[in-house]
Amino acid sequence: MSTTPAPEWLTLRDTAERLSISEKSVRRWIADGRLKAVRIGPRLLRVDADSILAVAEPLTVA
Repeated sequence: MSTTPAPEWLTLRDTAERLSISEKSVRRWIADGRLKAVRIGPRLLRVDADSILAVAEPLTVA
């Protein structure tokens, strides 16, 4: 039996707030493959919280 935690799924609005971007940009990033998302039913989308961390990589200053 696996003890892997279940992924946390966020709404488009929550994702947009966390990244300080618009919901339209979140949809664009999902379409581009930058964010991992699942469709629940014909209209509902949820974004994987771990994919937000992958997008928000820290910058290194030279």
